[in-house]
Amino acid sequence: MNNFTFYAPTYFAFGKDTEKETGKYVKRFGGSKVLIHYGGGSVIRSGLLDRVKKSLEEEQISYIELGGVKPNPRSGLVYEGIELSRKEKIDFVLAVGGGSTIDSAKAIAAGAVYEGDFWDYYEGKPVDKALPIGTILTIAAAGSEGSPDSVITKEDGMFKRGASGEAFRPKFSILNPALTQTLPAYQTACGITDIIAHLYERYLTNTKEVEVTDRMIEALILTMIHEGPRVMEDPDNYEARANIMWAGMMAHNNSCGVGRTQDWTSHDVEHELSALYDCAHGAGLAVVMPAVFTYNMNHDVMRFAKIAVRVWGCQMDFEHPENTAKAGIEALRSFLISLGMPKNFEELGAREADIEKLAHTACYGNGGDGTLGGFVKLNQKDVEAIYRLML
Repeated sequence: MNNFTFYAPTYFAFGKDTEKETGKYVKRFGGSKVLIHYGGGSVIRSGLLDRVKKSLEEEQISYIELGGVKPNPRSGLVYEGIELSRKEKIDFVLAVGGGSTIDSAKAIAAGAVYEGDFWDYYEGKPVDKALPIGTILTIAAAGSEGSPDSVITKEDGMFKRGASGEAFRPKFSILNPALTQTLPAYQTACGITDIIAHLYERYLTNTKEVEVTDRMIEALILTMIHEGPRVMEDPDNYEARANIMWAGMMAHNNSCGVGRTQDWTSHDVEHELSALYDCAHGAGLAVVMPAVFTYNMNHDVMRFAKIAVRVWGCQMDFEHPENTAKAGIEALRSFLISLGMPKNFEELGAREADIEKLAHTACYGNGGDGTLGGFVKLNQKDVEAIYRLML
C-alpha cells in the first residue's frame, strides 16, 4: 500500500425529507445569498425546488436561480453562472440534481472566485479555491456529492474533461433516496453502471497488498449486483434505493482508492463518446468497460480472475486463469445488459467511421500527451483497437 492523505469533510444528511432542512445547512456553512443550480423540469414538477426555496426562506436566506443543466454539462452555462454569481455577489452555490448539475455547480463555484478562465482547471490547474458548495442529490450515479471532482464538456471542440481539488468537496450533501424513486429505469441503470465503473477504475491497480480497499470495492460491487435487479423490478423500493445511493457516494469519495494507483481508462475513452454523441455517460461506460478490460486483461490476468471469483462467482481455472478472467468480464457485460444497458457501438449511436477521430481526441485533445491509463499505458492505436472491440 502506498502512502496517502485522506480528508473528506462533507456533512451528509441522509434519509426521507432531509431536503426540508436545506436552509439550516446553508446557514450552518456560512451561506447568505445562494445560487440554486438545477437542470430540467423534474425538480420543478416534483415540488422539490419549491421545498428547497421554502427552506431557504424560513432561514431568511436570499437566492437566485439558474436552471438548464443538461447531461454532459456544458461550459456555456458555467460561464453564465460565473457571471451571474459575480453580479449578484453570491456566496454559496447549491446544486439540486444529479452529477451533471453538481459538476456544473462546482465549476461555477471555482470560476466565480478566479480571475482567469475556469477552463484552466480542466486543463490541469489544481482547484484550490471555490465558493462553498452544497448538494441535494436526485440520482445515485456520479458520486460528485462527496468527491473533489467535476467533469465539464467544452463546447468549443466538444472536449469532455475533468478537474479536481479539495475546494470542490461539498460542505454538505443531502441524500434522500425517495427523490430517486421517480427516475426512469434507464437512468437508474445508467447510475448503477457509473457506480460500478468508479469501483473498477480503482480496482485495476498496479499497487500490491491493498486488501482492505480491494475488499471494500468488491463489497460495493456486490451491493450493486444485489440491489440493481431489486430496484429495476420495484422502482419504489426505498431500501434498495438507499443502498444504491450510499454506495454511489462511497464509490467515488476515494475512500476505496487511497494508497493505490488507479486506472481511469474507461472514463477517458467513454468521455469522447458522450461528448460527440451526447449519449448517457453510464450507457457509454456499459459498452466501454468490457472492451477496455478485454484489451488490458493480459497485463494482470490474476487481478481480473480475482474479481471474477470474488464478485461474479466464477470458478477459478488455475491452469488457465485467463478463462476465469474472461468469464468475469462476460459476467459484468451480461449484468449490465440485463439492466437495459446497450451492448455495442451501434446501440450508443456511435459510428465506426469516427473511431480514429475519437481515439486521437482521447489521447491528444485539450493538451493530452498521447497516452491514457494508469493500469496499462495506452497510445492512440491501442485506443482505436479498444473502440473496435465495441463494434
